[in-house]
This record gives sequence, structure tokens and C-alpha cells, in this order.
Amino acid sequence: MSDLPRKAVTRTAKLAALPLGFAGRATWGLGKRIGGKSAELVAREVQQRTADQLFKTLGELKGGAMKLGQALSVFESALPEEIAGPYRAALTKLQEAAPPLPARTVHGVLAERIGEDWREYFLEFEDTPAAAASIGQVHRAVWHDGREVAVKVQYPGAGEALLSDLTQLSRFARLLGPLVPGMDIKPVIKELRDRVSEELDYELEAQAQQEHAAEFEDDPDVVIPQVVHQSDQVLVTEWIDGIPLSEVIAEGTAEQRDRAGQLLARFLFSGPARTGLLHADPHPGNFRLLPPAEEEGQTEEDGGPVGSWRLGVLDFGTVDRLPGGLPRNIGDSLRLALEGDAAGVYGLLRAEGFVKESIDLDPDAVLDYLLPIIEPTQVEEFTFSRGWIREQAARIADPRSPAHQLGRQLNLPPSYVLIHRVTLSTIGVLCQLGATVRLRDELEAWLPGFLAEDTETADAETVDAAAEGTEYAEEEGEPEGEPVQA
Repeated sequence: MSDLPRKAVTRTAKLAALPLGFAGRATWGLGKRIGGKSAELVAREVQQRTADQLFKTLGELKGGAMKLGQALSVFESALPEEIAGPYRAALTKLQEAAPPLPARTVHGVLAERIGEDWREYFLEFEDTPAAAASIGQVHRAVWHDGREVAVKVQYPGAGEALLSDLTQLSRFARLLGPLVPGMDIKPVIKELRDRVSEELDYELEAQAQQEHAAEFEDDPDVVIPQVVHQSDQVLVTEWIDGIPLSEVIAEGTAEQRDRAGQLLARFLFSGPARTGLLHADPHPGNFRLLPPAEEEGQTEEDGGPVGSWRLGVLDFGTVDRLPGGLPRNIGDSLRLALEGDAAGVYGLLRAEGFVKESIDLDPDAVLDYLLPIIEPTQVEEFTFSRGWIREQAARIADPRSPAHQLGRQLNLPPSYVLIHRVTLSTIGVLCQLGATVRLRDELEAWLPGFLAEDTETADAETVDAAAEGTEYAEEEGEPEGEPVQA
């Protein structure tokens, strides 16, 4: 492949072949069973061929096709084990690699966006990409001041490809449903489509990454590379080594898995509180497990403490802007659910639009629906596992279950769509890791409203604000008893 396929007709034809391939393999499998092969063996062979085609098509097309593959890859742990195997290897590949663009195309982008003298910015530049992902690929280089850097180059035509792919994929989203039991894939595709312009804007990405890098500069647990240079379609950041999270999932020690899981949860909840931004692309390809800094002591191989391994975070192309941190109602709802206050939880969900005004639900049934999902917050530490998430997915996906019927009546307000997807994706990664995590510690430290004393403080602040608002209203001549509130 010499370039990112840009013609809509070419990409549409490749994507349209996916459902045709699914149907063809089902027919082929039926023939095999008639020929005497066992149903189990035929099913596994069909699934393997489907996974191979899925990776080949989504990986080659990059763009929105690969973006969806990456989004789905974190949910493979929810699949029944007899199905998960063939898909796991194929989807995991989408987190780290894709067929690369040729060097001449990359050089052309650098010359156009940095200047014909672009090589003068680098002491070294590796033409072979270190990673190739959905809308760009990364090259390792040495900046002119001697720093090792990652040079992210956007694929020519990436914007057109993203929109074309996601439009086409939405047309047969139902056929992809078996990849993620219990989840409607169409809203995931819509949300990805809505954020295309942000994903392509490297200036916004550089800004979000630099804000994180400044906030976490001296953090002992999380490492964010500094931005070195940014121009249209090219982003240069400091290079960080480390073990890709996909490798930790595949072959990491129990200590590494637990450490990675704890830090991932910490970053998810602390990021919005500290920066007002939520990193919204938490698939394993965007994280590294870094050994301790030299001044901190020995590495694990030298006998140093595993607990001092750090989490490196990459790719800030998709973020949710939350100036006040995560919405307080999330913490309030969790706290009330753990206290068994069904009416309180139901009231908050209705007020936030999770339950539409036209729908009446039994508060106790809603609480029963939520409690198994929030089980990790009920204990001091919780071991996430594929078995646990499969159990949750099966409970919600089974049309005969009360959970499925109730879930269909709940609504997801637009302002919570990205938060919801990030939370689910993070849980998916924690289950892939099989990590034992002290999730309550992170919630107590970073989630507004989760602790009762947070609520008391907030109530006091609300009273003060109301008093100030009343005084202001009286000064402006507003009638008493109708305070103007912010």
C-alpha cells in the first residue's frame, strides 16, 4: 500500500466487504458441518477467519475504521472465552500497529508542514515508523538539541477517510454487535464521528498534552512527555520508553499488572480534577509502564521496588473538557447507591436526564441494576477479571433479564457520553490486566461528592453562593424571595 486510501468508493467497497465476508463464512461453516466437521471446530475456524479479515481491513484502511477497532479492542474481555480467543489477538494488534506509510510520503508531509529544510531540525530521523495508528504514525528521532523525540505525522487525507469510514460503518453497526455483548455500537461510532475535527487538530492536542505535562511534571506516578514542536499535521514530543500496556496484559507479572491498573485508575480520576481535562482514548496502546527514574533507586531487575514503576501516558488527541472536574453527580450517585438510598439515586438520575420525564421506573429496581456494576467501589480492593466483566455483559445483554429491560429505558445525556465511554474502556483494560486495584482510594481522593464531608462542604458553599446571589438581586432591584443564582 503506497498511501492512505482516500477515494470514498475504494474505502466503501472494502468496508462493505466485511458483512459480506461474515455471511460468506457462515455459509462456508454450514457446509463444513454438513461435511462432518464438529460444530465447535467449525465455529472457531469461522471466528478466526472473521478476526483475520477484520484486522486486515480495519488495519489497512486506518482512519475511522481502525479508530473503531481500537475503541472496540478494550472490550474483548467481555466476550465469552470460547469466542474471545480468535478476536483478542486481532483486535490487540490494532492498539499498537498498522501497515505504515512509505518514507517518501512522510518526507513530503514534513517538507510541506515544517519546511523544505525539515532535516535541519533533527540530528537523526528514523524512516521506519515506531508505531502506526488510526490517523497518523510515529517516528523516532533526535531533535537538534539532542533530545530523543517522537514525531507524529498525520496521514494525508485522514479527515476525509475518518468521516467516510464512520459513516459507512454506522450502516452495518448491528453486524458488529457480537464483538461487544450488551453494547450498542452505533452511539460509539456517532461519538467518534462528532469528534473528528478535534482528533485531527494537532494544535488542540499539543495544548492538551502540554497542560497535562505541566501539571504532572513532578508527579511520582505519572509521566507525560513534553511538547517540543507543533505544526499542522506534525507533532513532536519527548520520547518515553517503557513496556507497552498491551505487553503487560499479555505477559506482565502480577505486581506489574496491579501497579499498572492502580495508576491507570489514578490517572483517570485525578486528571480532570487537576487539569480540567479527561484523557478520552484509554486503549492500551496509549500507555507505557516505566521503570523507576534512576535517582529514585534500582529497577525491578536490580531488585528495586515494583511499586515505584510509573505510568507513561501518550496521545491527547481526544479529550473531554471538564473545567470543574468530573461532574459531582457521579460521586453523589455512587455514594447514595453504596448507602442503599434508592430514592436518592433515582432522584439524581432523573434530575440529570438519565431517566426521561416521560418514563417512570421503580427506584429499588434501578438500584438493583446498578449495584453489581459498582461492585469494585464497595470494597477496599477489587480484582478486575474477564469473568467479572463477562458476567456483567451477559446480565445486561440477555433480552430475558430484568437488567436488560431496565437498561433499555435509561437514557445517556450527551454531556456524559464521553465520560461513560472512557469509564467503560478503562474498566475493560483493568479486566484485561486482571489487576487488583484499590479503586475506593482514588474515588475518595479525586471524585467530588463520593465522601459525605465533600457534600457538607458543597452544601455550605451553595448556601454562601445563594446568600451572595440574594444580596446582589436586592441591590439590582430584583424582588425578594427569588434570588438570582449562578
